[in-house]
Amino acid sequence: MREMLLQHDHMPRDRAAFVPQVGQARWSCVPRRRCPEGRGSDARGFTLVEILITISIITMLLGLLLPVLAGVRNSGRAIQCQSNLRQMSLAAHAYSTKYRAYPIALQFDNSDGVFKSIAWDWVTTASGELISPGPLWQFTDDPGEVMQCPQYLGNSPSAGDPYTGFNYSTYLGGEEQFSTNPQGNIKDGAAPGQIRRPAMTAMFGLGGTATGTNKYMRSPRHHQHSEMQNLALQTIYAGAQAFRYQGSTFVAYADGRIGSVEQPRKGELATDALLQQMGWPNNGFLSDDASAYRP
Repeated sequence: MREMLLQHDHMPRDRAAFVPQVGQARWSCVPRRRCPEGRGSDARGFTLVEILITISIITMLLGLLLPVLAGVRNSGRAIQCQSNLRQMSLAAHAYSTKYRAYPIALQFDNSDGVFKSIAWDWVTTASGELISPGPLWQFTDDPGEVMQCPQYLGNSPSAGDPYTGFNYSTYLGGEEQFSTNPQGNIKDGAAPGQIRRPAMTAMFGLGGTATGTNKYMRSPRHHQHSEMQNLALQTIYAGAQAFRYQGSTFVAYADGRIGSVEQPRKGELATDALLQQMGWPNNGFLSDDASAYRP
């Protein structure tokens, strides 16, 4: 018994470090490691697979959400565009009530020694510098915003125009052919009583060409108009409509209605060169003949 006690006294104090020798009992004592405070014994981070799965789910959700947001944004622009067309239509009718004729689409004047291009929306110099607003301004609330198509972000065909994107019918407004020496004779557009089919006659729309927009709406048969028989086909095809809203375009008709046209038309006299100039099929006419334009 005494020998066993003496043997016990010579054992290492750190029993965890004791390694049994040959012939001794095989036992050991390993102290339990204590976990850091505030952490569980099974705490761990995300694995690479989990991170990749999370990223994939987020990407899929964004792919579903972004088209919805784009659709909402486009719907808002479409509503604003139709509202602008309606306000311009009301302004044109107010003009015709006061002056017994619709505004002139385009005329030239140098009666005061300054050559001016007097368009339905803006008055500019021969070089395109802005002089003053056009005739519709006096009948339009906040005309600057009204004159801008919300879906068109390009440049105006006239350098001085601050807002653009819409065009106005030259059937209703009349269009004076260019002359370097105009006499300053004030022209009028069509009288309200001359419009026999107001529900089918386009007044304002979305102007479009291959390079941007236009301000003067023309039909494929515009050269048959009594005052425009010498108008070149290239000029006619520069007066097409832009189908900017998911392949559709909006039109303000002479009766005040705002309508949508789904299918662009090439026109009866279309050639490959004219269609390329027009920007087909993103742009086109409202009808193949003059039926959508002629009063």
